[in-house]
Amino acid sequence: MSELIVDAVLPAVRKRSAFVAFNVRLIQEKPLGAVGGVVFLLFMFCGIFANFLAPFEMNYTDLTQRLQAPSLAFPFGTDHLGRDVLSRVLIGAQISMIVSFLAAGLATVISIVVGVTSGYFGGKPDMVIQRGVDAWMTFPDLVLLIVVVSIVGPGIPQIVVVLGLLYGIAGSRIVRGAVVSVKENMYTHASLSIGAPTFHVMRKHVLPNIMPVVIVLFTTRIGAVILAEAGLSFLGLGVPPPAPTWGSMLSGTGRTYMYLGPWLALAPGLCITVVVYAVNIYGDALRDLLDPRMRGSQ
Repeated sequence: MSELIVDAVLPAVRKRSAFVAFNVRLIQEKPLGAVGGVVFLLFMFCGIFANFLAPFEMNYTDLTQRLQAPSLAFPFGTDHLGRDVLSRVLIGAQISMIVSFLAAGLATVISIVVGVTSGYFGGKPDMVIQRGVDAWMTFPDLVLLIVVVSIVGPGIPQIVVVLGLLYGIAGSRIVRGAVVSVKENMYTHASLSIGAPTFHVMRKHVLPNIMPVVIVLFTTRIGAVILAEAGLSFLGLGVPPPAPTWGSMLSGTGRTYMYLGPWLALAPGLCITVVVYAVNIYGDALRDLLDPRMRGSQ
């Protein structure tokens, strides 16, 4: 009985030990990336528990407190309607987290499907898919986003689908490169030589060995989606009111009352800058640690 318990617990212990060892390596070898990871986790925490952390309801107005400078009562100040900026920034973090994770997840799935299909089968399918990717990437990202969102209308589902397609198709090239490299390894040829089905080879050999690339791709796409969503909201094509987003806060009260209340633009602007920078340096650190070719290069 004891042996069965040990056999059941041992794999979980090994996985936990590997996770702890990886984080120790991250702190020792990439301290800036570790800091970025902490900021990223803080962003996730604020997004998940925004409704509990926000001291006021996001659209609660009190005209007697309009344009109050940052203080103990209002750490980020108030806007022209007396709404607490901290509460609105926290709700904005929640919206950014939802959009970024959903869009980055969709983009990663699309990149895997397109990249694995193109890289594994090669030949004419690869040529057709890559010429389609080339054609897609000729369109400027911002112009394509504006045109498509203008047609389908603003909203979280529309933004998630559009950004997922945009970054998913572009990211398929990275996945394709990793698949082509893995496909040439001896264990892949050995599996094919003994008659293993194509799906089995892809599931057992290709996908597990490209996961480091996929993880890094997902992480970097989060920062890109946050910037893109903020840009769309700044132009009035993002998440519609009354939901506050960092981009709409910059475009609305932040730009209108920039001189009377500079904190209205500084609060969401600094949040965008810090979160995107943290996500990017965390993604770079993951790439350096997970990619064997990058180890020891710095």
